[in-house]
Amino acid sequence: MVDLDIRELHTIEDIVLASRVFGAVWGSPDGGMPPNLLRALEHSGNYVVGVFEGERMVAASAAFFGPPAARSMHSHVTGVLPGFQARGIGRALKQHQREWAFARDVGTITWTFDPLIARNAHFNLEVLGARVTDYLVHHYGAMDDGVNAGEESDRLHVAWHLASPQRNPEPADVVAVVELPHDIEALRVSDPQEAAAWRLRVRDAFRAQHDAGLVVGGFRSGEGYLFTRP
Repeated sequence: MVDLDIRELHTIEDIVLASRVFGAVWGSPDGGMPPNLLRALEHSGNYVVGVFEGERMVAASAAFFGPPAARSMHSHVTGVLPGFQARGIGRALKQHQREWAFARDVGTITWTFDPLIARNAHFNLEVLGARVTDYLVHHYGAMDDGVNAGEESDRLHVAWHLASPQRNPEPADVVAVVELPHDIEALRVSDPQEAAAWRLRVRDAFRAQHDAGLVVGGFRSGEGYLFTRP
């Protein structure tokens, strides 16, 4: 864990740095988050933060409020620079986001993630206790950044109920399991056709479990998505 300073961004200079962080993570000029958009989000009271090691920004995150009546917030993007990943920054950001949301009477944070990335499923469902609310087929359409180019943008939509995170179901309650490749990101490089086949395999498996009346009750590393009866 690096020594972190997580703070809200209010100057245009810091907001430009955040856009550059997103660009470096996603391999595009601004990672889909140009400075003018980040500035608009920040100026209208939304969540725009940077993570600093000394004077260097090594991660950034942006979220915006959902319907006011729902007291919810949607976490749209979080990026950690290569070389600083797997060092606890993602967890520290989520804790910061949770405290920021609670201070504003927000009880639920939602976001999306690629269902094929096992480490994200582990963190979002097994560690944080977020609940899967929907499987979104090709949600963002074609994307041209360095991470998603050539991939269909299927996403899982999750809701993190801050006061009552979900726990994995008991083994006896698990009716079906949808497996994932161990490392889809490496597979996309070594065997793109097999990686694309996994996309359809997981999509069809989710559809089949949904049609059977099952819901995602959690995730277990080394096994996959755990489906239970509602």
